[in-house]
Amino acid sequence: MENQPLSAEDTLDFINSLPEIAATETFCFDCNPSVPCFNQCCAELTLPLTPYDVFRLCRHLAMPSTDFMTTYTQANTDPETGFLTVTLKMNKEPGEPCPFVSPAGCLVYENRPSACRSYPLGRGTKLGEKGIIERFFVIHEEHCHGFDEGTHRTPSDWFSNQGLLPYNAANDRYMRLITLVKASGKPLDTRLSGMARLALYHIDQFRPMIQKMRIFTHLAMEEDRKALICQDSLEGDAACLDFAFDWMELLIFGQAPTLSRK
Repeated sequence: MENQPLSAEDTLDFINSLPEIAATETFCFDCNPSVPCFNQCCAELTLPLTPYDVFRLCRHLAMPSTDFMTTYTQANTDPETGFLTVTLKMNKEPGEPCPFVSPAGCLVYENRPSACRSYPLGRGTKLGEKGIIERFFVIHEEHCHGFDEGTHRTPSDWFSNQGLLPYNAANDRYMRLITLVKASGKPLDTRLSGMARLALYHIDQFRPMIQKMRIFTHLAMEEDRKALICQDSLEGDAACLDFAFDWMELLIFGQAPTLSRK
């Protein structure tokens, strides 16, 4: 049976059931091929993929976004917001392993998703008056021997060590956008929902659309930012996604943090 995406309520209940760890508190954990349970956590997962995860994986695999989404993901539209909820498809074979796991480890390790990088920590966020409010949780599964020995780190140390900082920054932008739409009490209409799908999960299609529709001519933007958004590179994809978050806020609410109409 295919894994079904967790609802927002189920995800919140799961997070709240985990032991919380303070930002200044340390935990001891390491994972490597010498750990007896190596690779066991890479199966039977409901693994969420954020827009940042998707473009990194597409870039790593040299796959068009449409092919990647069709081959490797399961996507549904959240009726409360109109945004996609995307999860990674597990292989349809005994044990339902991740499609990117091998006996030697992760085949996409350099661009693995944020949920994989964060493990064994969970990071809960919400939008506060002064910015993002974080909470941290420890996920200690019975089979996991990563806690038997290792390095003591704070959550901040762990996220830095695992290369999560740009992932978290982009994911926080997405969380902000979803939170604002939820607060409005009105899901995106069909047109905006389709634009969000394109702009956030199909960077390789959104970039040429920006140029074809001459979107920049209607916006007050620095030339350096425009040039980076148009660049076909990992850095250009990150800049294009950052623009997509601003663009969607501008379309939905008429204003955005770092973008305005001329």
